[in-house]
Amino acid sequence: MTVSKHRIGPFDLPVRDLVRKPGEMREVDLEVPAPERWGEGLVAIDEATPIEIAARLESVHEGILVSGDADATYTGECGRCLTAISAPVQVEFQELFAYPGDETSDFELQDDHVDLETLIRDAIVLSLPFQPVCQPDCPGLDPVTGERMTESAGEEQREPLDPRWAALQDYTTDPDTDTTRAGAENTEES
Repeated sequence: MTVSKHRIGPFDLPVRDLVRKPGEMREVDLEVPAPERWGEGLVAIDEATPIEIAARLESVHEGILVSGDADATYTGECGRCLTAISAPVQVEFQELFAYPGDETSDFELQDDHVDLETLIRDAIVLSLPFQPVCQPDCPGLDPVTGERMTESAGEEQREPLDPRWAALQDYTTDPDTDTTRAGAENTEES
């Protein structure tokens, strides 16, 4: 019979002092670098970005209950204007790391350690914005020039005129205006 040893990583917390002692509790604060890039969209937690974790480990009859929060900073680009953005992300987590046994559990105690990496990674990645923006009212890119609309906001943006409608450009509905209409002079001469 071979016993598999669990490799101890930066997200692993020893809980030997809490195992099978219901009512015992310990709080832990640590800072761990992200082991790889977390996230696949426009924003992600880059590799080696520090993740601050404040966790509370509580021994219960079924295992070790881990609850706390994790803070990090995501980077990427705005989904509208493609400007580089960076913003904090904070998540809360709570999970029971069950004692190994007959019942199947999503998370189990492994060699008197709890491994928080999967728990924290999933919580952070699921909280990343799907369509991140640099500001809530970001106007995006100009569809004609491709320039950021925020940079040219002082200029009046004029929509290109379809040549088929050019004859109606000077048309007005007010009959008392002095504006000459296209073809109005031609009708008076006839």
